[in-house]
Amino acid sequence: MVFWSVAGILTLAVCAVFAQAALRGRVGEKAPAAYDLEVYRVQLRDVDKDVARNVLTEEEGARLRTEVSRRILAADAALQTFGAQGAQPKPAGWALATAGSLVIAGAAFGLYWVEGAPGYRDMPRDLRLAVSEELRDNRLSQAEVEERLPVELLPGPAEEPSAEFLELIERLRAVVADRPNDIQGLGFLARNEAQLGNHSAAHVAQTRLIAAKGEDATADDFAFLADLMVLAARGYVSSDAVTALREALARNPEQEEARFYLGLYYAQVDRPDAAFRTWEKLLRDSPADASWVPPIRAQIEQLADRAGVRYSLPPEEGWIQPSREQIEAAENMSPEDREEMIRGMVSNLLERLASEGGPPEDWARAISALAVIGETNQADAIWDEARSVFEGNTAAMRIIADAAQESGIIN
Repeated sequence: MVFWSVAGILTLAVCAVFAQAALRGRVGEKAPAAYDLEVYRVQLRDVDKDVARNVLTEEEGARLRTEVSRRILAADAALQTFGAQGAQPKPAGWALATAGSLVIAGAAFGLYWVEGAPGYRDMPRDLRLAVSEELRDNRLSQAEVEERLPVELLPGPAEEPSAEFLELIERLRAVVADRPNDIQGLGFLARNEAQLGNHSAAHVAQTRLIAAKGEDATADDFAFLADLMVLAARGYVSSDAVTALREALARNPEQEEARFYLGLYYAQVDRPDAAFRTWEKLLRDSPADASWVPPIRAQIEQLADRAGVRYSLPPEEGWIQPSREQIEAAENMSPEDREEMIRGMVSNLLERLASEGGPPEDWARAISALAVIGETNQADAIWDEARSVFEGNTAAMRIIADAAQESGIIN
């Protein structure tokens, strides 16, 4: 209610200012036509003076007198129509004020209805953090999630397995049941159950595998367990999956699958800031063909927007990565031609940054490349421009500053 009250008051204030301007008309003691009349009368006297000094001929003077007289008549007619004070006709002023106010109010309401969140309560930072903490504390366990999933939503195999394969799996299940500490058998069972789409059975087998390994369980073992749990829960990161992720990252903080699912977990507990930081670094560290790159690219800009971070996706292909043909051609080039080719690639990057902008990685690469080819002054200028573009974006400035420092642009 407070929001609508403030918004309504501000809208009325803007409409009032507009209406006042529309109804007041021109500010000043005289109408424009009155000023025109004074100018034309002076011009008419000047024509007579110019004829007397032989600056103009009588014929030229007569022609100018006629033209100026015509303008005087037009200005006088306008003055009679609009009045001596130059105010707009009152019906037109009221119509403009009314229409303009309706447009302003309607546009403001329509824009907020489309882009805003009508009815959404205020969420100050402390309240958002409290809500996130509540979501963490009330996270469902893996068993609770799977129990609530309708049968038709449970994942199945990508294609129908053969009868021989199913028979082998049955035999494997029987063997593992008799050998609870058979690490190799449990590993085969977990992967084959996952291949069949039996992700619930797969994460049970993987849990047994980790228990059998004990202290020898690796970060990849725990990351695979979390992966199976999330797949079985149709994308929901349960409390048990979070525990597996923490175990994986405790053993290897750079484990990619665990970092991906941790970012997904942060997004689900309303921490877009932590999710963005996790995924942005993972995206920079990952090869383009990594399986987690497409889902990150599909969601990270929205996460950045929710986190209040200005962010643009980096191009899928390297900005200055030469093709194999270019590399082979460069090997046979003279040093001058090779430098010219590099300068051309750098120039293309700089043009794109100037016209379209780009992510911080591109600005960092531009600074590094310019320093390599000896264009330190231009690299310094790019550094200054980047600071202006990414002002307030700590993560982006860290990337660019690292490149500037490595290039010797800053100490």
